[in-house]
Amino acid sequence: MSCASKEEEQQRPNILYIMTDDHTQQALHAYGHGLLDKVYFPNMNRLAKEGALFKNSFVTNSICAPSRAVLLTGKYSHLNGKIDNVTPFNWDQATYPKILQASGYETALIGKIHLEGKPQGYKYSLTLLGRGITTILNLSKMVRRN
Repeated sequence: MSCASKEEEQQRPNILYIMTDDHTQQALHAYGHGLLDKVYFPNMNRLAKEGALFKNSFVTNSICAPSRAVLLTGKYSHLNGKIDNVTPFNWDQATYPKILQASGYETALIGKIHLEGKPQGYKYSLTLLGRGITTILNLSKMVRRN
């Protein structure tokens, strides 16, 4: 239930954030390069054409888990505490899903997060156990946390 009027709710955009892993912009045809075959990602190309495409972007940490922590918190790794793939992530800190949820959005996390612990800020989550490294192809090892 929301305190916002129907008009305000209708003006609010839907947000679908998809994080892909281990490639550069040159990997997808949506960026005009296509090192990966177009056949593998036709829906990603369609989403990019119909939505926002970041053509001038940079990372503050290129390591998998710390990079995800930076995106979740908006803080550099030395400030959010996730400096490598081993150090635990503190889910108690502010993250964009928590902010969206507090603003009335329904949030969900599905797939590999590579940050151990119980994700916070999501109404629904279905993630791979642990960091998801050894279970990425075994979907029976996914855990629902809501």
